[in-house]
Amino acid sequence: MSEFAAVDVIRAKRDGHALSEAQIDWVVDAYTRGVVADEQMSALAMAILLRGMTSAEIARWTAAMIASGERLDLSAVSRPTADKHSTGGVGDKITLPLTPLVAACGAAVPQLSGRGLGHTGGTLDKLESVPGWRATLSNDEFVRQLQQVGAVICAAGEGLAPADRKLYALRDVTGTVEAIPLIASSIMSKKIAEGTGALVLDVKVGTGAFMKDLDQARELARTMVELGRDSGVTTVALLTDMSTPLGLAVGNAVEVAESVEVLAGGGPRDVVELTLALAREMLDAAGLRDADPAKVLESGAAMDTWRAMISAQGGDPDAPLPVARETEVLRAERDGVVAAIDAYGIGVAAWRLGAGRARKEDPVSFGAGVVLKVRPGDPVRAGDPLLELRTDEPGRIAAARAVAAPAVVVAETAQAPAPLLIDRIA
Repeated sequence: MSEFAAVDVIRAKRDGHALSEAQIDWVVDAYTRGVVADEQMSALAMAILLRGMTSAEIARWTAAMIASGERLDLSAVSRPTADKHSTGGVGDKITLPLTPLVAACGAAVPQLSGRGLGHTGGTLDKLESVPGWRATLSNDEFVRQLQQVGAVICAAGEGLAPADRKLYALRDVTGTVEAIPLIASSIMSKKIAEGTGALVLDVKVGTGAFMKDLDQARELARTMVELGRDSGVTTVALLTDMSTPLGLAVGNAVEVAESVEVLAGGGPRDVVELTLALAREMLDAAGLRDADPAKVLESGAAMDTWRAMISAQGGDPDAPLPVARETEVLRAERDGVVAAIDAYGIGVAAWRLGAGRARKEDPVSFGAGVVLKVRPGDPVRAGDPLLELRTDEPGRIAAARAVAAPAVVVAETAQAPAPLLIDRIA
């Protein structure tokens, strides 16, 4: 007979009590094994959302999630390891240039990434637009590539924090995604289990971000930094603005193309700025304080690492990327200045064009997306192009246009854009 009953654990949290370590260990393990039913864990997740958790509870919940599966052993990797996690945004392709750049500076980057859902894109979807590239690696392949190339971007293995995989899917359909204790434990259980020595968190704030409120974003960042530090992982968080899309490209193949531009020494200023800021934090956390990522980017070494990383996972770095069959350009209706480009509206437009998915099992269109022709602060005249909608299915354009057109605001004047880097928490 079980030591606990799920309903007693639910009631305890419902009534505002802190769960004991034994209760947490039991309920996470029992849910992973199917002893606790989905409807019971749904009730507990809602109680956590409404009642919160103490730091000790969150730490124990995270440890229980890690204990539900395996931990990767990166001791065979001779370089210091550093990883980055973004809470997700629109046009957020930073992992693509950042991973090979940090590797080219001397670190090993074990980047376990995910797929997009709704208006936020997924790194694996972007990379799968490269012909031949594969997201799934065995643990042996993962460690070997990390040692030989210094950079891996791939899907988390089935054995890594299986409790999180099950609970994440449940939260998505029960209105409990926003629970900060569950967000923090979800992210950090996977990152700690992957075995990295240092971790930099990019916590997005703004209309296109998961966290719209700065105070909530700070709370999430502090919670995750504390979890990492207590687990022996050097952890730093940057709070960054996600009111405007990052770069000019939002989609899959279009974001890969923009990332390659950055690695070639070009690309949009904001993408380069954030890539270098995160690279410096990762290298500092890994103890490689003498490396200069700006010089390494300029040298072309990061591009060499990108090509080696793509090739090692079966991809062809020279193959042409998919291009959408249909395009439509949206133009300015008046003279003025671009006052704002709403990240959420552009993200939803890209999703409606086929770049994203509504459910995890949905396919994505690699060529679909939105390409911006302007940035906030740019002067425009009536008839100038503002953005380009791209899709393989012309029937998707009207719905995308409906959200993309009002997302670009042209006014008589524009305020100075908000800084990209908002805060640093360590």
